Amino acid sequence: MRASEVPESIGVVGGGRMGSGIAQVFATQGARVSVVESDAAAATAARKRVADGLAKAAERGKLEEDSATVLERVTVLDDLTLLPSDVELVVEAVPERADLKVDVLTGVESAVSEDAILASNTSSLSIAELGAALREPGRFVGMHFFNPVPPSKLVEVVTAPHTRESVAHRVRSWVRALGKTDVVVRDSPGFATSRLGVLLGLEAIRMLEEGVADAAAIDNAMELGYRHPMGPLRSTDLVGLDVRLAIAEYLHSTLGERFAPPQLLRDKVAAGELGRKTGRGFFDWS
Repeated sequence: MRASEVPESIGVVGGGRMGSGIAQVFATQGARVSVVESDAAAATAARKRVADGLAKAAERGKLEEDSATVLERVTVLDDLTLLPSDVELVVEAVPERADLKVDVLTGVESAVSEDAILASNTSSLSIAELGAALREPGRFVGMHFFNPVPPSKLVEVVTAPHTRESVAHRVRSWVRALGKTDVVVRDSPGFATSRLGVLLGLEAIRMLEEGVADAAAIDNAMELGYRHPMGPLRSTDLVGLDVRLAIAEYLHSTLGERFAPPQLLRDKVAAGELGRKTGRGFFDWS
């Protein structure tokens, strides 16, 4: 059964961990979702991620419908031009590279109707700069979901000077229809969440680098002392050390030295210790 507040049809470009999670939550609320990937093999892998996520949600009693029924609303594509003509929203969820995101967004704009809203799941890049490449930037907004998407309660809605107020209002209503809370943030480097979260994470890495305490102790201090649900180092492992490094480098270039990445972070990324997705980061996930 479709919740009346969610779009009937949406597109998600990028079917990785974030994109598949976004597809899952919209499909769960009744939307028809088209996930676009770079080729047929990647599209098939994206559908499997959504299927696995739905199966886990069913096991935890989080679905009102059978997981197979929800999955029927998800279609995978390997070409932007195959997006349905009736999509009301397209969320870009490709890796955190401005050039790649611009290519995707301009391609989406050419493929969908003039009424469709375009959104980026970027966690730090300027919505104004990404939107400048579009013919109609007024329909473009940031929708920063959090990892893992299904259980996370927050979506950061990022508005640039060009974003129409009606677009932001509509996106906020869709976020609430997903059962999540929207926080509206003016476009600036790192927005609110990445700016604060990365700064805390970088200082925790420096503390580990300096031998102040071990990783478990640093995380326990924040979890028990400040009631954080997850410590900054475990959170970095979940996000991905490579992703956190890329965000830190961007914030370093835009906001200054306080966001300079510690050498320990660079060393771990160079060694392929990227966190949970590789089995090891600041903790052993094997």
